[in-house]
Amino acid sequence: METRPVRIAVDIGGTFTDLQILDARPGAQAGRVVAWKTPTTPADPSEGLMTGVREAAERFGFALADVGLLLHGTTIATNAVLERKLARGVLLTTAGFEDVLEITRHFRRDVYGLAPDPLPCLIERDMRLGVPERLRADGSVETPLGDVSTVIARLKELQPEAIAIGLLHAYANPAHELALRDAVRAALPDVPISLSSEISPEIREYERLSTTVLNALLMPVVQRYLARLEARVGEGGFAPRIFLVQSNGGMCSLKRAAEQPARLLLSGPSGGALAAERLSRRLARPNLVAVDMGGTSFDVSVVQDHRIGLVTQGEVDRLPVRLPMVEMRTIGAGGGSIAAVDASGRLTAGPRSAGARPGPVCYGRGGTQPTVTDANAVLGRFDPDFFLGGAMALELDAARAAMAEHVGVPLNLPVEEAAEGVMRVTNVNLAAAVRLSLFEKGLDPRDFALLSFGGAGGLHATEVADELGMTEVIFPREPGTLSAYGILFSDLVQDMARSRLLPAEPASLPEIEATLAAMRAEAVARLDADGVPEEMRATEISADLRYHGQAFELLVPWPEAPDLPALLTRFHAEHRARFSYAAEEEKVEIVTLRMAAIGRLPKPAEAAPIPPATRMPPGTRQVWQQGGAASWPVWRREALHAEDVIEGPAIVEEAFATHVISPGWRAGLDPEGAVIARKIP
Repeated sequence: METRPVRIAVDIGGTFTDLQILDARPGAQAGRVVAWKTPTTPADPSEGLMTGVREAAERFGFALADVGLLLHGTTIATNAVLERKLARGVLLTTAGFEDVLEITRHFRRDVYGLAPDPLPCLIERDMRLGVPERLRADGSVETPLGDVSTVIARLKELQPEAIAIGLLHAYANPAHELALRDAVRAALPDVPISLSSEISPEIREYERLSTTVLNALLMPVVQRYLARLEARVGEGGFAPRIFLVQSNGGMCSLKRAAEQPARLLLSGPSGGALAAERLSRRLARPNLVAVDMGGTSFDVSVVQDHRIGLVTQGEVDRLPVRLPMVEMRTIGAGGGSIAAVDASGRLTAGPRSAGARPGPVCYGRGGTQPTVTDANAVLGRFDPDFFLGGAMALELDAARAAMAEHVGVPLNLPVEEAAEGVMRVTNVNLAAAVRLSLFEKGLDPRDFALLSFGGAGGLHATEVADELGMTEVIFPREPGTLSAYGILFSDLVQDMARSRLLPAEPASLPEIEATLAAMRAEAVARLDADGVPEEMRATEISADLRYHGQAFELLVPWPEAPDLPALLTRFHAEHRARFSYAAEEEKVEIVTLRMAAIGRLPKPAEAAPIPPATRMPPGTRQVWQQGGAASWPVWRREALHAEDVIEGPAIVEEAFATHVISPGWRAGLDPEGAVIARKIP
C-alpha cells in the first residue's frame, strides 16, 4: 500500500498543528521519527497542514514527492458541532415519531435543578417530516412504504443542505430507508443523505436518530474541507495517499470520511490514546493513565493491561453519538484556558479558552485575558527566548499585566501569587478528571503510572500526580506531538454492527453464525475497496451483552466466536469488575454483534533514539515557588544522558514542551528516550 519512504501523521488542534514524520529513506538514520509543530489556521486548517508539511520537509531534508502516506487527525467535525456551524438539515422519520429527537431520554443530569437545561435538538420541528411506513422490531413490515410524493414536494420547498433518514426499526430491515433514499435522491440529486441503517444500525431510536442527524449535518462541512485538502495535494509533487483518523482510533479513506463524518468526532484525541497503548508495550508499563493537555482541553484515557478501552456510545456537547469511540474523558482545561474571578470572588480556570487566535497574552497576538499558559510564564517556568524551540518569543510583561489586572487586583494578591493560585485551581481540576476516570472503573490511581503529553501537560504532571497519590510520571519523547505519533502507527479500521436481540444460549447459534458470516462478507468487501492485501487483513469480533431485564449493555470482546461459554465467562468477569457483582445464574442476552475490519498498514522499524555526543550541564532560572523565588536547575532534554539524575525542583526543556519536576521527585532518561520521574520515598 505504501511505496514512497516518508509517512506523515498530522493532528490539527485548536492552537497548533502537530506533525510526526517517519523517515524510512535508506541511510544511517533510516526509521527515524521526528516532530514538527506549526500554528493552526482556523479559517482553513488545510493551509496550516500544508505549511507544516513544507516546513518539515525543509527542516528534515526530504522532498514532498517522498511522502507516500498522510494520516490526518482533525477537529473539523467536533468544532462544527461545538460552534453549531452545521448544515441546514431535514429529518425524515416514521410518521408519528417526528418528535423523538426532541423528547430525548427522560433523565436529568441536574437532579435538583428547578429549571433543567434541555438537551439540544439540531433540527427544528417544521424540518422533521413523517413518512407513511412502519416496521416491527423483528424487521417485518407492518405498514408498507406508502406514497412519498407529498414528502418530497415538501422537501423541495424546504431546500435543505442535508437530509437525515431514520425510520423505526431500520436496523433490523433497511429496505424502507433504501427505497426512500432512492426516491429522495432522484428528486434532490445534489443534497447529501445519511441513513440510520448505514451509520448506526443499532437499537434505541433516540440515539440512532441523534447519530444520523449529526452525520447528515456534518456531511457538507467535512466534504468542503476534504475538497480544499485534496485541492492542495499535488503541489510540488506532494501526492500521498490520505487517510483520516476516526473516533475508534482507526483510519478510514477520504470517501468513507465524506459519507460518515460522524466517525471523526474524536479524531484528534484518539491519536493520543493510540500512542499511550503503543508506549505501554515499549516501556513495559501495562497500566497507564494517559493525559493529553493541549491548548484548549485535557483528555484522559486509561490503558489497562496494554489496551485502551472502547465504548459503543459517546457524546459531543450532550448529543449522543452511537458509534464506537476510544473511551476518554475531556474537560475544558488547557494552556489557553482563561483565568478569571467570578462575581462571588471565586477563582476559575476554564472552560473558556483563548484558542489559537488571539491565544494567551504572552503570545503577543492580541490576547487580553490571562490564561494557564500566562500563569506558567509569570512563574518563570518558560524560557521566553526558547518557546517552541525559539520560534516564538514570549511577552512576559504583557502576561504579568493581564494576570495582575484580571486576577491579582480582584483577589488582592501579588501577581506571582495570583498565577500560583491559577495553577493550583487548574491542577485540582485535572486531578479530579483523572480520579473520576479511574474510580468509575473501580481502579486505584496508585496502581497506575501517569503518561503526560500535549504541549502543556509536562508543566502540571508531577503536581497532578501528587494530588492523586501516584508515584511515577512518564514524559515520552516529543510529548508535544504525541497524538500525531499515535496516528503514525495506526491501521485502517471499519466498524460494523448488527443489533440482534438473542438469548446467549445454544439455540441462538445458527442466527449468530449467519449474522457473523454476513458481516465477514461485508468486511471483505470494505477491505477490497480500500485496496488492503489479504495478508494485511484481520477481523475482531465483540458483542454487547446484558442480563435479562437490564436496560444497558457491556461491550465484551469475543475472539473465540462463536464459542458461547467463552463469551459468557468473559461477560460475568467484566460485569463483576465494573459493578462488583455477577449474577451467573441469570439469563444473558446478546443485544448487538460487532465486527472490526482491520487493514494493517506497513510499519517500518522505528530507529532507536540517538544519544547526544556531549553532556551539557544544566543551567538555572529563577522560578516562583510557594511564596518566593528560587533558583531551579534547567536541563535540555536533547542533551540528557542515561546517567543524568534530575533532582526536583527542576525544569526539563525541549523544543515543543516544558516539564516541571516537582520537589520530592527524581527523574532520569529511559533507554526508549522517555524521561521517567519517580516520587522519592
